[in-house]
Amino acid sequence: MQSRNLSPQSQNKEKFTESNVTIIREFVLLGFSDVPKFHWFLFGLFLVTYIIILLGNGIIILIIRVDSTLHTLMYFFISNFSFVEICYVSVTLPRMLMDLWTQKGIISLFACATQMCFFLVLGATECFLLAVMAYDRYVAICNPLHYPLVMNHKFCVQLVAACWISGIPVNIGITAQIFTLPFCECNQINHFFCDIPPMLKLACGDIFVNEMVVYICAVLFVTLPFMLILASYSRIISTILKLPSNTGRTKAFSTCSSHLLVVVLFYGSATITYLKPQSNQYKGIDKLLSLFYTIMTPMFNPMIYSLRNKDVTEALRRVLPKSLAM
Repeated sequence: MQSRNLSPQSQNKEKFTESNVTIIREFVLLGFSDVPKFHWFLFGLFLVTYIIILLGNGIIILIIRVDSTLHTLMYFFISNFSFVEICYVSVTLPRMLMDLWTQKGIISLFACATQMCFFLVLGATECFLLAVMAYDRYVAICNPLHYPLVMNHKFCVQLVAACWISGIPVNIGITAQIFTLPFCECNQINHFFCDIPPMLKLACGDIFVNEMVVYICAVLFVTLPFMLILASYSRIISTILKLPSNTGRTKAFSTCSSHLLVVVLFYGSATITYLKPQSNQYKGIDKLLSLFYTIMTPMFNPMIYSLRNKDVTEALRRVLPKSLAM
């Protein structure tokens, strides 16, 4: 793999003579440069993963839209969730594939800020939407008689709209705050996309206020929805235990355990990444954790939330033969 050490000219930055602070016009995403022998293997692996994510979530959206039996509120949430997953993974994976292909990783300051902003907004949307989906299942299982009254169509549309909108102003503010910081001479981001922790490591001066803002937002957008999900599923599990049928309990536990596994992987890795103290000691672990919440969970979510669902699999059998026959 080619060296990522750029000359001062190619770094395209203007130095102040009176300080070490630099106006940086572009960054270099180091990505997986520490394993140069595997970059073609990683390119193939991530390309296949991206195709699986697009196809899996795209099929879910198509099936729910085409099959009238799936025009219910639960699948309304799932189709929105699948769309968020497609957008979420498309913010980072195509860029990472291009960097693996070209072996350069150069990204402009504006493109880096744009990537971070969209990533944070879509990440917040996914966190809130997962919490809303857990609440929907809680009402459906624990209060089935009140479900049509509580989860009416208008209220569900408002919930989804709130999930999309609520994170926009805060995350735009966080992005603007980070990219107005003075950066030191190094413009190499030891990550595969522009995320908050590696960007803060490049900043000069006191970043205590910025770190506190990140911690507070992580609690609001990650930890709080996670606690709400755990509370919802704890009530769901306690209700399931009271079911008289062993078959019903087994089926419900299977579904809940699958959902909780994805939730724990997504929220656990994201919480550790954004709430742990900044350190240069565990750079490889940071990238591994990021892979969980940016790539792995979007790949597994269609299978966990939809393809293991009996109604969805039956709709697939009805719709796909018709589509292939056309």
